[in-house]
Amino acid sequence: MRTRISIALAAVGLSALMLTAGCSFEESICGSGEYPAIAVGAQGGSACFPNGQEPTPPYVRYPEGKVPQHVDDEWDVYWRTHGIDENNAIIER
Repeated sequence: MRTRISIALAAVGLSALMLTAGCSFEESICGSGEYPAIAVGAQGGSACFPNGQEPTPPYVRYPEGKVPQHVDDEWDVYWRTHGIDENNAIIER
């Protein structure tokens, strides 16, 4: 009987741990040591570049303060409907 109770309590504890950990998970836009850049033009798109390396055309850095950090964060959602033109102006798609 004690074995069943121990197994049940362990299962409940594991389930609670998985639920709380799953709710706080955020997927990063880029890996460690990288930063995101946006493609110029209405089609948009993004890529990740190593820290210390400038993005290669057609990519440019996101405007300061408007850089997405995690999937579905405020700026990730914003850039789905906006882009950067050849003059570095923000445009709607």
